[in-house]
Amino acid sequence: MPSALEQLRARLAKIDDLENAAAILEWDQETHMPSAGVEARSRQVSTLRQFAHELHCEDETARLLQTAEPETEIDKDLLRVATRDFHHATRIPADLVGELSRVTGMAREGWKEGKANDEFSAFEPHLAAVIDCNLRKAEALGYPDEPYDALLDEFEPGMLTSQVSTVFEALRSDLVELVGQIAQKPTIDEGVLTRYYPAKAQWDLGVRVMTDLGYDFSRGRQDRSAHPFSTTFSVTDSRVTTHLNRHHFNPAFFGSLHEAGHAMYEQGVDHELDGTPLQDGTSLGIHESQSRLWENLVGRSRPFWDHYFPAVQGYFPAALSGVSSSDFYRAVNAVRPSLIRIEADEVTYNLHIMVRFELERAMLSGEVKPADLPEAWNARMDDYLDVTPTTDSEGCLQDIHWSLGTFGYFPTYALGNLISAQLWTAMERDCGNLADLVANGEFATLLGWLRQNVHRHGRRKSANQILGSTCGTGLDAGPWMDYARAKFGELYGLA
Repeated sequence: MPSALEQLRARLAKIDDLENAAAILEWDQETHMPSAGVEARSRQVSTLRQFAHELHCEDETARLLQTAEPETEIDKDLLRVATRDFHHATRIPADLVGELSRVTGMAREGWKEGKANDEFSAFEPHLAAVIDCNLRKAEALGYPDEPYDALLDEFEPGMLTSQVSTVFEALRSDLVELVGQIAQKPTIDEGVLTRYYPAKAQWDLGVRVMTDLGYDFSRGRQDRSAHPFSTTFSVTDSRVTTHLNRHHFNPAFFGSLHEAGHAMYEQGVDHELDGTPLQDGTSLGIHESQSRLWENLVGRSRPFWDHYFPAVQGYFPAALSGVSSSDFYRAVNAVRPSLIRIEADEVTYNLHIMVRFELERAMLSGEVKPADLPEAWNARMDDYLDVTPTTDSEGCLQDIHWSLGTFGYFPTYALGNLISAQLWTAMERDCGNLADLVANGEFATLLGWLRQNVHRHGRRKSANQILGSTCGTGLDAGPWMDYARAKFGELYGLA
């Protein structure tokens, strides 16, 4: 008879299979499914999610967790993480899991319709349902101070809302100072980025650079979607999507680098962890650090464009005729408050996250009602970035995340920025001059360091453990601010 540990592994693998089957249906919904299929698809995903949840919460799972004897260090970590997940899952009623899945399936279509037609009213009732489900979920999970704590913990285990607020307040002060200094300098011409860039050439360039960085297309693929995302079904199947804009270079190119960073993290997880709760990234802050590292610290660096610009000119000879690599580097790094988060520059990006973080808390507390979101959004954008959307499509409907039900997710974008600079500093300490490697198109050393120190661990190490072992400290905004001051100080000639 199989041991309790073997039975537990088999049960957890079955739960993982059900969750991944649901994720594949969701991926198809975003990439290939006909629009008329949304109601049936929402029901199908809901059925799988609820079945997985019920299997996870059965008494047999509890019995196996209590009786399984670990044989290896991986087994010990598996039991620790699986026990945490079990306690988390059993607090949430199965019918709420099914309802949240159904509600978000419908909300995604409401968001798509609303964004396409600039009609917030198409999304408003779905948003109200999503908020209600999240509040019920937070109450079921429990929280120390406010409902947002429970939702944040799902993405950044162990972190409290108050901690995020403290980090953001300190970061905001430094950002305001830096943005103010840049505002006194002449603007950088970004016109080259909005010339005509054929879609096929954008696609081909993205695939080429993703491959160079280390994204393994034999274990992944890229498709198109309304909003770029990455999703993983196993260590051998980690996919990304992108969104092409023929009149703007940035979204597809940097979006592909960003999502490839997420996917390369998943592709680098130890194969022994496949099919277990240890397979995933340890936190969304660490996950986002990988995407932002490749998108910004590599992809927006001067050495990167010194290396790639001649090839990029070959893909877009008309658009880039007479343009130098220095001109293009300056254009892709111009600092200018903008409406769209995924198109924001590095300096102002974190302010976009602060807007969303504050609105999420306000919607959960009832301070901001769903119907009032467009007005509240516009007010904060004007206050933080001095820009005001003229449409809801470029305002509160620009992101898909709330339709997915992921309240508590947005802060991890900013946390990822900070962690990316911390890891880069540690990588440079261990690997030498990273600028020279990037300038020569040698990315294997960078990816190898990340594989060894971050990726392979999956959930075996927490975010704090990874930062401690690589950087010797916890979360620290200092390295990112040092990086931003140095880079943009040089670009804008700041003292």
